[in-house]
Amino acid sequence: MQPTSPLSALRTYLRTQALDGMIVPRADAWQSEYAAPHDDKLAWLTGFTGSAGMALVLQDRALILVDGRYQVQVRNEVDLQVWEIHHLHNEPLETHLPAGSRIGFDPMLMVNGQFDALSATGCKLVPLADDPFATLWHDRPAAPNGAIREMPLSVAGESSDDKRARIAAILDTHDADYLAVTQPDNIAWLLNVRGSDIATSPVPLSFLLLSRNRDVEWFVDAGKASGLPQTLLSGLTLSPMGQLVPRCQQIADGKRIQLDADSAPVALRFAVEQHGGEVRWAADPITLIKATKNSVELEGYRDSHQKDGAAWVNFLAWLAHEVPARLAAGKPLTELEAQAKQLTFREQQENFIESSFDTISAAGANAAMCHYHSSEATNTAITADSFYLNDSGGQYHNGTTDATRTLAFGPLDPQRKLHYTAVLKGFLSLITLQFPAGSFGHQIDAFARRHLWELGIDFDHGTGHGVGHQLLIHEAPHRIAKKVNLWPLTAGNIMTIEPGYYLEGEYGIRIENQVEVVDSLPGFCRFASLTMIPIDLSQVELNQLTDQEKQWLDDYHQQVREVLSPRVDSDARPWLFAATAPVRVLVS
Repeated sequence: MQPTSPLSALRTYLRTQALDGMIVPRADAWQSEYAAPHDDKLAWLTGFTGSAGMALVLQDRALILVDGRYQVQVRNEVDLQVWEIHHLHNEPLETHLPAGSRIGFDPMLMVNGQFDALSATGCKLVPLADDPFATLWHDRPAAPNGAIREMPLSVAGESSDDKRARIAAILDTHDADYLAVTQPDNIAWLLNVRGSDIATSPVPLSFLLLSRNRDVEWFVDAGKASGLPQTLLSGLTLSPMGQLVPRCQQIADGKRIQLDADSAPVALRFAVEQHGGEVRWAADPITLIKATKNSVELEGYRDSHQKDGAAWVNFLAWLAHEVPARLAAGKPLTELEAQAKQLTFREQQENFIESSFDTISAAGANAAMCHYHSSEATNTAITADSFYLNDSGGQYHNGTTDATRTLAFGPLDPQRKLHYTAVLKGFLSLITLQFPAGSFGHQIDAFARRHLWELGIDFDHGTGHGVGHQLLIHEAPHRIAKKVNLWPLTAGNIMTIEPGYYLEGEYGIRIENQVEVVDSLPGFCRFASLTMIPIDLSQVELNQLTDQEKQWLDDYHQQVREVLSPRVDSDARPWLFAATAPVRVLVS
């Protein structure tokens, strides 16, 4: 490593502060999955660009910890002669902290649960008063300053005043004087606003204090909020974002302030406890309330998925023509070309705003990286001898979409077909499931894995996640995964179902639909698909499908055909009809 490398610079800083090491998380002060470039310290330090991970820098070791989605990607992005790779969950950070060592950390970037777990290791956690990256990172991007807009009541379905009343009533039951809201999507939902600080994540980076008498102090750059109507601003007190901690110190004496242990910076705990206040630990009630969508929000999801489905069909029909034509001409279509064309089809849809996350356009071995993003350095041709995986979505004015399709443009070998069939059967097993209302995501996760397990294989990511309403693509608190998730699934929740399989260096497979949890038989729920996109059956071993599975596919494809045929381009309509043909036609 060169002496001027980020790692060397950080180690020099640690020596000046008499620190043995420092924890550098991927998270920003809001625990955002997708951080603004200004806040992506882990990427600057290590070169790793994934959305989850952390580093531990010691004087004689440098460790980076990532989850199962990024085990391949991290090895392609960091210097393996310098960085040790560890699994974020199987080898957690606390197993690597030397007892008795002084480890620095930014208290705005660590939540209470992490602080308690790491403090129990025997090391000395030292909160840093200042951000060292402010001086070490010389070409650091500017802090985001995106404009904030109002979310109309006609789209939100409930006024901000009514939402505040609901949350204030919960504070009464918890005997709390204030709720500190630190998750930007919760603030956006509560105030009926949307932001533009982070691409694809329409939330304003800010903090908020809500009192039990419904008073709101919003810690936000006033310039970002200048375009909001006065009717909205008149019910709020605006303060600079950096004043949150001093304000908590000011109001703490004798007050009970509710904090979410999983999302609030531990700096707020220090501010309250060190100034005579009491912390009431409880999940931010907005998180769960927000996850149960009202009727207006649900209608928005359905409408946005029909628009997005039309864009998908136009794109898939174009791909079906373009891939073989370009291969025949000796100029194969690439991942980046396909990604750009797909965006143009979305941009043609009414009320499309932007992508809901960075598109995963992955051909061949690149698809084995669950969260791969193509670049000029990795851009690969889409060929007829392997899979092409596309995971993408859109932010529309009334909803958020997320779907994945894995496609083939020629006959594939038996192993690929076997694995694709197993993924499809897992997808069908879960999406057709009827389950007791209030079931937890981890209780139903195995339905999506059974057919893979029977082959002795699995996938190292969750099977489903919540999706925000014109908000974050990965919305808390619900998850379908092996990991325990104690938030019950009930009617009105929006989830994804997305099993997959990934063979490093060879190919990746994933099939994903966004679904609505709806009431079924008394006391039971089921999933109703929101996604309207044909599923590629060209590589399926159809004789392995049950009659029930074939019937679901036929019913689903009939619905897709009927809903989308009036919406798609005329030259895409023949492809749509062929792609949604009944299974019996494919067999014959």
